[in-house]
Amino acid sequence: MSRLCLVFACVLMLSAFSLVTARYQSRLLFVSSERMAAKTQELDVEWRRLQLERAELARNARVDQIARQELKMVVPTPAQTVYMKNGQIVSGPAAVMQGGEQ
Repeated sequence: MSRLCLVFACVLMLSAFSLVTARYQSRLLFVSSERMAAKTQELDVEWRRLQLERAELARNARVDQIARQELKMVVPTPAQTVYMKNGQIVSGPAAVMQGGEQ
């Protein structure tokens, strides 16, 4: 009878040790899961910030301002505009020059 009690005591100790190990691993997985969720939230906030920054950089008014101030670009006047139809220049300064050469 004492051997049977000793065997049951060993089985009970192994079961208790297994339970403690399983709980410890469960806590480690929970902590890892929480860290990943926090990282996901952080990356989502960063992605939204970058979307706003991209929208600001691609704004038409900003592109127009840079073109005028840094690249010294101007809107062409109608006299500077050349119109083409079927590969032929039909109006504009070049058409005048072509007409004068012929």
